[in-house]
Amino acid sequence: MTALPALTSPLLELAGVRHAFFTRAGGVSQGIYSSLNVGRGSSDEAADVAENRRRAAAHFGLAEDALSTCYQIHSAQALVADGPWGQARPQGDAVVTASPGVLCGALAADCAPILLADPKAGIVAAAHAGWKGALTGIAQATVAAMVGQGARAADIVAVVGPCIAQASYEVGLEFLERFTAEDDGHGRFFAAGQAADKRQFDLPGFVLSQLRVAGVEACDWIGADTCVEEDRFFSNRRAFRRGEPDFGRLLSAITLT
Repeated sequence: MTALPALTSPLLELAGVRHAFFTRAGGVSQGIYSSLNVGRGSSDEAADVAENRRRAAAHFGLAEDALSTCYQIHSAQALVADGPWGQARPQGDAVVTASPGVLCGALAADCAPILLADPKAGIVAAAHAGWKGALTGIAQATVAAMVGQGARAADIVAVVGPCIAQASYEVGLEFLERFTAEDDGHGRFFAAGQAADKRQFDLPGFVLSQLRVAGVEACDWIGADTCVEEDRFFSNRRAFRRGEPDFGRLLSAITLT
């Protein structure tokens, strides 16, 4: 087992469960991908991405093929993994398992990764919640998929990992309108922006609210802003502001032991 720099949450320090919100440190990628880029959809060197994924799996004492991640499409699609996916990348935005040896992973670079566990039922999940997936119900779909495997929503613990924080997430009024069209109450997740036609969106706060709607009472945000903390995290928005052609992807992962 080879440890990598990672954040963990006391909420997920559970018997029979291991988790990690990895930073960008500890990998082999170079340049804008330095160093632990696990995104197979990036333009990074494929061999470097594979080595980074191997290192992430080894952090848990597992082989690279145990790391099971989706081809993420900003959806509300949660998939069940009965065994490791290996090199397969089914389309969806959450991985749910009741099988030890499956390392459920979610990739992000400002979007909100969510790690979930029901230690009583022995079921874990990793989900990717960008604004679109969050609005259309990825949190609820992930909880429902866990319940379908035998979990109870009231027994599920969930933690939102490093993502873009409200102070860094400026959006236009049309973005606000997308949310309030679904529910007027969603307006509470938007603060005034620097200009009259701008707002600041609270992505982690919104994701936590959706977890609670799904019946998950024990949930929290780990509290790290990917856009601001360049030394620790990749950020899509930061890369866009700089005119960079691409960006690395962070990994959040959870497994049953």
